[in-house]
Amino acid sequence: MADPQVITGLERLLANPQEFLRNKRIGLIANQTSVTRDLTFSVEALSALDACKLTRLFAPEHGFYGVAQDMEHVARETDPATGLPIHSLYGDREESLTPDVSLFEGLDAIVFDVQDIGARYYTFVYTLANCMQTAGKAGIEVIVLDRPNPITGVHLEGNVVEDGFFSFVGQYPLMTRHGMTAGELAQMFRNCFKVECDLTVVTMQGWRRDMWYDDTGLPWVFPSPNMPTLNTAAVYPGLCLIEGTLLSEGRGTTRPFEQVGAPGIDPFPFAKELNAIGLPGIHFQPCQFKPGFQKHAGKVCGGVSLHVTDRNRFKPWWTGLVVIETAARLFPEAFEWRTERYEYVSDRPAIDLLYGNPRFREWIDGDQPLSSGAHLEAAEGTESFLDRPASCLLY
Repeated sequence: MADPQVITGLERLLANPQEFLRNKRIGLIANQTSVTRDLTFSVEALSALDACKLTRLFAPEHGFYGVAQDMEHVARETDPATGLPIHSLYGDREESLTPDVSLFEGLDAIVFDVQDIGARYYTFVYTLANCMQTAGKAGIEVIVLDRPNPITGVHLEGNVVEDGFFSFVGQYPLMTRHGMTAGELAQMFRNCFKVECDLTVVTMQGWRRDMWYDDTGLPWVFPSPNMPTLNTAAVYPGLCLIEGTLLSEGRGTTRPFEQVGAPGIDPFPFAKELNAIGLPGIHFQPCQFKPGFQKHAGKVCGGVSLHVTDRNRFKPWWTGLVVIETAARLFPEAFEWRTERYEYVSDRPAIDLLYGNPRFREWIDGDQPLSSGAHLEAAEGTESFLDRPASCLLY
């Protein structure tokens, strides 16, 4: 096997555990992505160390081994590999998202090792932020084992969440495609958003900001049940917006987020209209699909399949907005906004939480074409994010 191009924070810690752990009693926030290059789980590797005592495990959304679907509550379990308790940080109440100080009693440090995706909707980094808050109150250290941003650290896109629309799919004013690693976001949470704690980031070696995940030499492990491939991650910063509608985003199929549709949509004019717009780096293929679960389960949906032709030119966020606008305009009888409870929130529509304010929904409901919505494409409110301190960036 060739030498790895990127060495993760986990591998750096395991190479010199006393430097970072110093006989600490630790809790571990992890899931199935927390592996070494040879696919050894961090829970196994850390539990075998003499340099620390692994005492407690914590599971983010989807669970410690990635079993639960999106927004499916995770119960407390016992880890079959170590016999340690796994405390859920995604339970049946919003309060479960932030651990109580009592869960950190008897610990010297909390270790976070979860692969992020690079889009602000992904909840793992907010689990990190909430644990940082609790660790600060408990007076214990937070150790982040950094991993790559799989969709690069150079391509930024989207807007930022505004006051009144923060949620677990946008807890801080981050750009939609933020271009940061989990370790860098932890630095931002502390330095910019005043999440006070004793923070150590074990940085990677060899990672460059222009790297896609398949440039790193690291194995891809699906971060969540509907994130099977790097291609899925590439489209996710825009196509996750489909969750705010009653269009299917392809959950329940083998290509989640890479196909969009609903019963009553004719795929051929849909694809023709989208391709005529000339969005960069993307081609839309007419398709039909039948989800096995979630929206339109068991029903044939007409729609489009997304084929990224140039991932460095592709603009996923803008593409997601255009797909929604085109579906609403061409097929008003098949298009609706999602109105049911979404990520613990019942009083604001899901699309407003995902977009970060109500203006996109209002624009569509007013039958305004996106071509005249320059304020949307101008990525509202991003100046503050782009002016983030250099102290937040580690690479």
